[in-house]
Amino acid sequence: MHALVGENGAGKSTLMKILYGMQKPDEGTIAVDGDQVAFSSPADAIARGIGMVHQHFMLADNLTVLENVVLGSEKLHGIGGGARRKIKEISDRYGLSVRPDALVEDLGVADRQRVEILKVLYRGARTLILDEPTAVLVPQEVDALFENLRELKSEGLAVIFISHKLGEVLSVADEITVIRRGTTVGTAVPAETTPRQLAELMVGSELPTPETSESTVTDRPVLQVEKLRLEAEGGRAVLDDITFTIHAGEVLGLAGVEGNGQTELIEALIGLQSADSGTIALEGDEITAWPTRKRREHGVGYIPEDRHRHGLLLEAPLWENRILGHVTEKPNSKGKRGFWLDPKGAQEDTRRIVEAYDVRTPGIDVTAASLSGGNQQKLIVGREMTHKPRFLIAAHPTRGVDVGAQAQIWDQIREARREGLAVLLISADLDELIGLSDTLRVIYNGRLVADADPATITPEELGSAMTGAATGHLEHVEESAEAGVEASPEASADTAPEDEAR
Repeated sequence: MHALVGENGAGKSTLMKILYGMQKPDEGTIAVDGDQVAFSSPADAIARGIGMVHQHFMLADNLTVLENVVLGSEKLHGIGGGARRKIKEISDRYGLSVRPDALVEDLGVADRQRVEILKVLYRGARTLILDEPTAVLVPQEVDALFENLRELKSEGLAVIFISHKLGEVLSVADEITVIRRGTTVGTAVPAETTPRQLAELMVGSELPTPETSESTVTDRPVLQVEKLRLEAEGGRAVLDDITFTIHAGEVLGLAGVEGNGQTELIEALIGLQSADSGTIALEGDEITAWPTRKRREHGVGYIPEDRHRHGLLLEAPLWENRILGHVTEKPNSKGKRGFWLDPKGAQEDTRRIVEAYDVRTPGIDVTAASLSGGNQQKLIVGREMTHKPRFLIAAHPTRGVDVGAQAQIWDQIREARREGLAVLLISADLDELIGLSDTLRVIYNGRLVADADPATITPEELGSAMTGAATGHLEHVEESAEAGVEASPEASADTAPEDEAR
C-alpha cells in the first residue's frame, strides 16, 4: 500500500494519468514487473494489470452492478452466467459484498466504490490506483474500505492510495511519497512520521484544524425552512417535514450518508427542484417559488457538491467560469440592470481571485478542465465568497483540496460567519463538520432525525447516527419546533433505528 500525497497542483493526477495510459510522459521510464513499458491508452495499462478508481465514479446509474462491471469487457467472461460467477468469486474473495442485480442508482456511495474496485479486479488488475477513495465516506465505511484494501494487499496486489487525509494515509500506508510542484521531495514511513511532519513536507505548514473557538450566532433569522416536502415519482417522499432556521453568524452542519436527501434539499434551496409543499424564507421574504437566478441575485451563495456538474463549464476559460451564477452582478456586467456583460471586469476580478485563493494556473484563459480538482474548488469558493452572500450553501467545500487550501477555505467561512453570514454546511469530513458547525442536525431517509452538540459529539458517534444507529450523545427528533426540531426526552441508546427514523 503506497500512498501519494501533495498539495493541489503538485502533479498527483498527472502522474496517475501517465500510469494509467491517459497521458504520455515526455521522458523517464515506467516498469511493470521489471519490464519497461510505454502506454498509449488505458487499454494498454489494463492489459498490464493496472486499474484505476477515479475520485468521480465512472458508473452508469441506470445499469445494474453486473452490467457496469462487464461493460466494455464482454469478451472476458460473457454477459450471463460466466460473468455472474466471476463477479461472485471476486466479491467473496475480497469481501466486497456486492449484489450483481442491484441498480447502481439505488446504491450508496460506499457500495458504488466497491463496484468500481470490483470493475478493475474483474479486468485482472494487480495494481490498483485509488484517487481520494475516502472523500465521501463516513468513518465506519472508511474502516470497511481499509479492510477490503488490506485483503487485496494480503493477496499480493499493490495499491497506490492518493489522499489529502493525512491521518488515514498514516494509518493504512506502508510507505508514503510526497510530491511538490511536480517533483518528489521525500518519502516517509508511517511509523516514523506524524501528520504535522507530513503536512510540513507537503506544503511547508502545520496541519490545520477546523475548530471554531468563538460563537457569532445572533438571534436574527436568515433562512427559515418550514415543513418542506419533496416527492419522487410515485409519491415517495425524498424530503419529509424538513424544518429548521439558520441565524446570521451561524453555521448549521447537516450530517448524513450520501443519498439520504441532502442533494434534494440543496436543490430545493437553490431552486433547481420545486418542493411539493412547505415554505422557504430568506430574511422574511418567501422565496419558495423564486427561480434560481432571483435567489442568487438576492444573496444565496452556492458551493455545489458536484463541481463538474453544477459548478463549472469545464471547456470554458477560468474568467467565464467566474461569471457563472452571477451574470447580472458587477464586475461581470454593466448597465443599470446588468444587461451587458463586462468581460474586462470579469477578467480582472478572476485574476484577483486566482491570486487571493492561490489557484494554481498559468493564466485565466486556460480551461477549467486543465486545473486539478482542488484548484477548481478554490476558484468556485473564491467566486461565491466574492459576492458577500447572505446565505451560503456549502456542500463539501473542501472535498479534494490539500491541507493548505483547506485551512484557507475554513478561514474564509469563519470570517464571513463573523460578518453575519448564515451557512448550511454539508460535508463527508466529520471533523470539518463538527469543527465548523454551531449546530448539528442528522438527516436520515429524508427526515431530520437528531440534533448533536458539536462540542461533545465524536466523529464515530456522528457516523453511527448517520447510518441510523442510536447513540447517547444525540437528541432524537419527534416534532418540528420553531428553531427546527424538538428533542424527544424518551430517546435513549436503546431506541431502534427504525423508530428514530420515524
